[in-house]
Amino acid sequence: MTLVRYNPLDEFVPTSWNSILDSFFTGEEKSSVRQFSPKVDIAENKDNFEIHLAVPGMKKDDFNVEIKDKTLTISGERKWNDEQKDKNFHRVETQYGSFRRSFNLPDNVNTEKIVASYNDGILEIDIPKDAKKELVTTIKIK
Repeated sequence: MTLVRYNPLDEFVPTSWNSILDSFFTGEEKSSVRQFSPKVDIAENKDNFEIHLAVPGMKKDDFNVEIKDKTLTISGERKWNDEQKDKNFHRVETQYGSFRRSFNLPDNVNTEKIVASYNDGILEIDIPKDAKKELVTTIKIK
């Protein structure tokens, strides 16, 4: 399966080398653009692949889902609510900022029938398989 390749460095998304050095020496990030990487679950059954992104607090209009050259890219931005500035937060663990996740799609999917929905903080993407493009081929021995 070539749907996703795990990379432990995906959790660390630097905006630039300068921002890494700045945050190392000053203890804070200078970049005005924060980035995060939402957690993803990927499942497969005989008929389709499913991708679930955990992105609570967003609206369906905050997402952009694109397919280009067999790569599915999901991007969006979770903005900090300005009304919260009056509060004295002791801890903020919720991730804010922009994100971009990309997945290589296998050859046996039907990109024309991909469906996305957003419910209860989970973005669900259903990627149907195409039986005509099955990846396994049996070769008869002569």
